[in-house]
Amino acid sequence: MYKDIIENWRKYCIKDNFIGIGSTRKAFKFSHYVIKLHLHPIGHKQSQNELIINNVMNKNGLHELFAETYYVDKKFSIQKYYHPLELIDNQSFEINTTQHATLLPNRYEEVLDLLDKDFDSFDLKDSSNYGLNEEGKLIFIDYGMSKKLYEREWVPLAESGILPQIDFDYCRVCGQKRELRMYGDHDSDRRCYDCGKE
Repeated sequence: MYKDIIENWRKYCIKDNFIGIGSTRKAFKFSHYVIKLHLHPIGHKQSQNELIINNVMNKNGLHELFAETYYVDKKFSIQKYYHPLELIDNQSFEINTTQHATLLPNRYEEVLDLLDKDFDSFDLKDSSNYGLNEEGKLIFIDYGMSKKLYEREWVPLAESGILPQIDFDYCRVCGQKRELRMYGDHDSDRRCYDCGKE
């Protein structure tokens, strides 16, 4: 099925299929798949890292903790879809191993350690990086950002206003307190994504 997506990805990356946007990638759901469009070359690097990590975890028998990455090219990647964790008060939250113990899959702590030591992974406990599998347990859906990539490439571009940082504040259009995409310190356009700011 995903071979059809590779050939016809543009017709699936439409407003009705939109499910989320980060600073470097934009996600669309079609059938049982997620198409992650690369908004910036860093997004492509994240997707490549996800493919590498997924392949290694498959060999180590830890594939059940990761959304399978099927395909990556410069424009997009294709991954298995899992329902993301719900936001709390319109924002993501940090996974707490005590508070969220019922959500933790077997070998979760082992995988966190491997991601940190072997792949230099960044931001491993942010809820936006997880979905829920069929058993209601956490599964990594966004796991390609490394500390090196973040510090050397993402941070300088975010500080210069090229890539957006996320701020939690009131949208000037809808009036709701939401995550806002802000481009540098001098960005005064305080609209949320739903109100038109990408």
